[in-house]
Formats: sequence, C-alpha cells, structure tokens
Amino acid sequence: VQLQASGGGLVQAGGSLRLSCAGSGSILSLLAWYRQAPGKQRELVASLASDGSIEYADSVKGRFTISGDVPKKTVSLQMDGLKVEDTAVYYCHGRTILYKPYWGQGTLVTVSS
Repeated sequence: VQLQASGGGLVQAGGSLRLSCAGSGSILSLLAWYRQAPGKQRELVASLASDGSIEYADSVKGRFTISGDVPKKTVSLQMDGLKVEDTAVYYCHGRTILYKPYWGQGTLVTVSS
C-alpha cells in the first residue's frame, strides 16, 4: 500500500488547514492521521474505520474533522481552530484487515502564535 499525503503548511493560531491522503494497493480496514511533535512520541489524531466508526484524540475533539472513504483509500483531515500545540509532522496511516500498518510520508503543519 502506498499512501500520499498533502496539505500541510504554515498557519496562524485560530486558522484552518486541510490535509488529504490518497492510497493505492491492498484493501484497508482503517485510515487514520497521526502526528509527531518535536521531542514527542507519535500520537493518534483521528481514525476512520471501514464500518464508518470514527475516533478522535481528546485534544482535537470539536476542532478537527476526519472524513473519507476507506475502500477507496482516501482520507482528509479538516483542522479548524488550530493551536500552536498542534504544530507537528502529520502522517497518514493505513491498516489492513490483518493489522498490517502502512505509513505515508509526513506533512509538516506549523501553527504560529
């Protein structure tokens, strides 16, 4: 599976960005966005399963919205009300029904104060 992410950039606090990811290859059961800030561990931001179930990290609930089509291997992350602490490299993640993970290249999101 290949995952291609796009949409990162520089935005002021309070602004919005939209990340997109498109994949190809094997059938997936879940698509998600992770992020990794400098000096911190990679963390789950939001996930979308093939049954339509969605999960968000507590830190982004109410501000970020994940959408997409898992069978078509497309997923987006609408990020509103961005905060400085949202600054990180964001990674698109896909998982097969056998839990094999795949990662796209990271896209940098920088939120300035």
